[in-house]
Amino acid sequence: MPFRLDEQIVLITGASSGIGAALARGFAAAGASVVLAARRLDRLEAIATEIRASGARALPLALDASDPKSFSALFDRVEQEWGLINVLINNAGLARPARFLKTSDRDFAETMRLNFEAPWFLSQEFAARLIAAKRSGCILNIASVLALGSGPGYAAYSSSKGALVQLTRSLALEFTRAGIRVNALAPGWFVTEMNEHWFATPEGQTYLQSTPAGRAGQLEELIGPALLLCSKAGSFLNGVILPVDGGHHVALK
Repeated sequence: MPFRLDEQIVLITGASSGIGAALARGFAAAGASVVLAARRLDRLEAIATEIRASGARALPLALDASDPKSFSALFDRVEQEWGLINVLINNAGLARPARFLKTSDRDFAETMRLNFEAPWFLSQEFAARLIAAKRSGCILNIASVLALGSGPGYAAYSSSKGALVQLTRSLALEFTRAGIRVNALAPGWFVTEMNEHWFATPEGQTYLQSTPAGRAGQLEELIGPALLLCSKAGSFLNGVILPVDGGHHVALK
C-alpha cells in the first residue's frame, strides 16, 4: 500500500480552510495522524471533529505562522501528545495582489514572512529534530504556478513562491543523505476563501475559461499528488516541483 501513511504524524499549517483542510482530510483517510495548525482554532476543532468521526486521529493547535518564536513550543506539544512529526506540509500562505509600484511595504513584508520565512523556520525546526533522532521524513511545500510564471499584480506573491521553490531544491540537496525528502506542489487556480469572491464574478469566470483546462481545480485533485510526494510511493522523488494546474504552467509566459 505505497500511498498509505499509517503511523505517520503529519503537521499541516494553514489547515483551517482551503488546500490545508483538504489535505488534512485526505491524509487522514490515508492513515496519517494529522496535526491541524492555523490561527482560527474554532475552525480547526470543527475539522478535527469531522476527521475523528471517520476513525482517524486529529490534533488541532493554534499557530501564528508569522511568529517563528512559537514553532518550538508547537513541536514540543505534538511530541508530548503523539511523538515525533514525520511529515511537514508548509501550506499557510497569503496573497495580496497589487501592481509593483502600488505594493505597500507592509504587504510585501507580510507576504514574504508567511509565504517564505515561515516555511524556512518551520523546516529548520522539523529537520533539526528528525536528524537528532536519526529518523527519516519529508517536507512538502505548497508553492504556486505563479512561482513558475507570473502576471501583472503578482510581483510580491510570485517572488515569495519563487523563493520557496528554490528553498525546496536547496533543502532537497542538503537533507537527502539524512533521509529527509523535500518537494513542492505548484497548484494552479483552485477556488478557496482567498479568491472565491473574484472567481464568482463574470471577470473571474472569463479568466478561468481562458486557461488551458477551462476551469478551476477541485481541492480533492491535490490530494493524490500530495500523497505521492509524501508517501513511499514517491520514495525516489526529491527536489520535485510538481504543477497541479491543468496545464496552466505550459501557457504562462
